Amino acid sequence: MIRLIVGLGNPGKEYERTRHNAGFWLVERFAQASGMTLRKDPKFKALVGKHANGAWFLLPQSFMNLSGQPVQMLAGFFKIKPEEVLVVHDELDFPPGTVRLKQGGGIAGHNGLKDISQRLATHEYWRLRLGVGKPPAGTEGADYVLQKPSAEDRAAIDAAIDKSLAVMPQILAGDVQAAMNKLHTEEPKKAEPEKKAEPAKKTEEPKKEIPAEKPGLLKSLFGKK
Repeated sequence: MIRLIVGLGNPGKEYERTRHNAGFWLVERFAQASGMTLRKDPKFKALVGKHANGAWFLLPQSFMNLSGQPVQMLAGFFKIKPEEVLVVHDELDFPPGTVRLKQGGGIAGHNGLKDISQRLATHEYWRLRLGVGKPPAGTEGADYVLQKPSAEDRAAIDAAIDKSLAVMPQILAGDVQAAMNKLHTEEPKKAEPEKKAEPAKKTEEPKKEIPAEKPGLLKSLFGKK
């Protein structure tokens, strides 16, 4: 059962619309839709809210690379196990609009996950990964996630958040496998490229038959030698 949901991001106006704050976006939208209040709690260095079913929601205010400290403190205080924690974060390996749910695995250079894994001494917490796309050639990933997505990409990320919010009741009820199946089977299929029509083959014209010479024709024309 999931007892703690953590949205990752950076505090402050200058970061609130950047790709790295995708985890914040999801938790903030869930709080708004469910009527849950997120209050600043200095003890946990985070914005904290409690859902009607008893699950805690957390937005660390310690900046991304120190996200693990608020998670460790709240999880320790309420005796929440790592496998009962779900972390929502931006994912460079997926295009905008893609969302994936899994437990454990690597951290792929994500500073927020790195700190959480170190603080909890395990990778075995759950992750909800919101695709934000790969950086273009010549742009570092660390710079890319601190930029605002295009209007088109933001719309795709918001659509992925919509899909995630639709399965949140299942996640909170402890049926994470059902939520995972629903998220992963509803990914939009890429349209197959249209096949180019093959050029029509040229039909060979039938060869004209040359009539055979009539016997004695040359002789009649040129006479005998």
